[in-house]
Amino acid sequence: MSDDDAPDKAGQPGAQPGGARGAQTFQGLGSLRQAMAATTRPAATPTTASPAALAAAPIDVQPKRDELGRSYATGKRKNAVARVWIKPGQGKIEVNGRDSPVYFARPVLRMLLNQPFVVTDRLGQFDVWCTVIGGGLSGQAGAVRHGISKALTYYEPGLRPVLKHGGFLTRDSRVVERKKYGKHKARRRPQYSKR
Repeated sequence: MSDDDAPDKAGQPGAQPGGARGAQTFQGLGSLRQAMAATTRPAATPTTASPAALAAAPIDVQPKRDELGRSYATGKRKNAVARVWIKPGQGKIEVNGRDSPVYFARPVLRMLLNQPFVVTDRLGQFDVWCTVIGGGLSGQAGAVRHGISKALTYYEPGLRPVLKHGGFLTRDSRVVERKKYGKHKARRRPQYSKR
């Protein structure tokens, strides 16, 4: 019988402090909602009255475009450096004056160039014009991809979190290790001779 009495006693006045807390929490949340609604109402009226307040966004969030409507960025990978300009268009990519399928013949390299556009759902919406020097084809493709990603963030700052999460804005710092004296290459030692 004491087991049956225990749940009944929880609902009795002896257990009301816990019940009162629950009621206070609901009252607290209700008053919090009312307070938030009261603070948002006056804030909503000035913004509709003055659109200049919306335009006063931080400078670093504003798009960076030149007078021709292009965004410029520099991309790097290994020893390659790419200067990249993007503007709205049909998705044409021109590298050193040649189309990307001609310059980057391997499909893997062309896939690298399109990755920033695929991740941001902007495939076929931007024309890319770039010059790239140094390194080999793989490094150059990585440099162009890095430059496209940075230029996209300058053209449309809202894309930065998506590109950052995908790792497209990070400069891959892996470069060829230098040769050391006394060794054939960076780490290859001369063949050991016992006698």
